[in-house]
Amino acid sequence: MQPPSSSAGFAELRPWEGTPAAQQPEWREHAAHHEICQRLASAPPLVTTAEIQRLRWSLSRLMTADALVLQLGDCAESFYECAAPHVSEKLRVIDRLGDRFSDLTGQTVIRIGRMGGQFAKPRSQATERHGELTIPSFRGHMINSEIATPVTRKPDPRRMLWAYEASDKVQRVMRTHRQRHGRMPAMDGPWSSHEALVIDYETRLVRRDPDTGDLHLTSTHLPWVGERTRHPAGAHVALLSSVANPVGCKVGPTATPDDILRLCEALNPQREPGRLILIPRMGRNLIREVLPPIVRRVANAGYPVIWLGDPMHGNTVISRLGLKTRYLADVITEALRFRDIIEESRQHAAGLHIEVAAGDVTECIGGSVESEDDLPRHYTSLCDPRLNVDQATELIEAWVKGSATGRS
Repeated sequence: MQPPSSSAGFAELRPWEGTPAAQQPEWREHAAHHEICQRLASAPPLVTTAEIQRLRWSLSRLMTADALVLQLGDCAESFYECAAPHVSEKLRVIDRLGDRFSDLTGQTVIRIGRMGGQFAKPRSQATERHGELTIPSFRGHMINSEIATPVTRKPDPRRMLWAYEASDKVQRVMRTHRQRHGRMPAMDGPWSSHEALVIDYETRLVRRDPDTGDLHLTSTHLPWVGERTRHPAGAHVALLSSVANPVGCKVGPTATPDDILRLCEALNPQREPGRLILIPRMGRNLIREVLPPIVRRVANAGYPVIWLGDPMHGNTVISRLGLKTRYLADVITEALRFRDIIEESRQHAAGLHIEVAAGDVTECIGGSVESEDDLPRHYTSLCDPRLNVDQATELIEAWVKGSATGRS
C-alpha cells in the first residue's frame, strides 16, 4: 500500500470514540489488531471524493428530475468473487435490471450495487448449532469464515486487510465500467454501497478533503447503518453523521416516528437534499401499520429524505428443509404497499433495495422456483436468500405496473 493523499480526517476528528458500538467482533486482543488498524489508516482511499460528490449530486436531483434508484446485489459478498470476471457478471446484472426499470418507467435509474465492501453482517444470534457443536455465527468474510468449525469462526482482524484488498479489486472494475458507460442518458453509476458495520475498519478509512475540509468515508460511495445499529447515540450513527457521503439508514418494524426523527436530525441536520436515504424493511403485514406515521412525521418536519423500499429483509422465513427463504409474492406485496404508503403521503417512492444474485440461484420461492423442494438445487448464499434475475425482473415489473395483489 502507498500512503494516501490525505488521512488527516481520521487523526483530527473522532466523534464516534467513546460511544457504544453494537455488533462488533471481539478481536482487540489479537496480536495483529493494532498493526492492521495502522495499515488501514495509512491506506489509499478506495473511492474518490469526486465520485462521492457525483453520487450525492445525482441523489439530490431525485425530487426534481425524472429519476429512480435501484440498489441491489449480494446479501454478503465473498472474497472469492472479487476478480474481474465475477465483478463484471454482477455489473451485467445491475445493468440488465437497471435498463429494464428505465425502459418501463422512461426515467433515469441511479444504479447502486451492494458490492465493493459488503463483507460484514450483523447477526441476531452470536452462536449457531452445527451437529453437536455450538460455534460463533458466520459474520461475513471481513470477520470470520463460512466454514463451520470453532477455529475458522474465530474473529480475525487480518481479514480487514483482506477485505480492503478485495474491495479495491471490485472498485477498480466498477470505475472502468462507469467510465465506459457513463454517457448513457438513462444510466447513472453503478456506485458501490455496503453496511458500515465494523467500526475498526470504517473509521480507519475516513479521509479529509484538502480542498473543502469535509470528511469522507472512502471505503464506499454510499454507506448505510442497519436496523440493529441505528441508535442515534451509537458509534455507527456518529460515524455517518460526520462524513459528507450520502448515507442510508434501514428502518425496521420496531421503529417509531420519534426514533426516525432523531436519526434524521443526527444524519441530516441541515436538511440537505440527496444526503439521507431511509430504507424501510418491515414485512408485508407490519409495513401497513408502522410506516405511515413515520412518513407523515418526517415529511411534516421538512426532512427531504429519499424513500427506498427494502421488501426482502422483513419477509424471511425458515423452510421445512431448514433453509432460510423468501416468497416472491410476499416481496412484491411489501414493495407495492411501500410505494402506495409513500405516495399517499405525497412523497416520492424512489425505488427498491433488493438482494439479487448474479447466478441462477434457487434461494427464494416464486417463478421458476416452484416450492421448498427446489431450494437445494442451487442455494449458494453466504447468508440470506437472494432473488435470481428473473425473480428480480418480475418484482420490478410488478412495481411499475402496480399489481392489485400488493394492496389487498
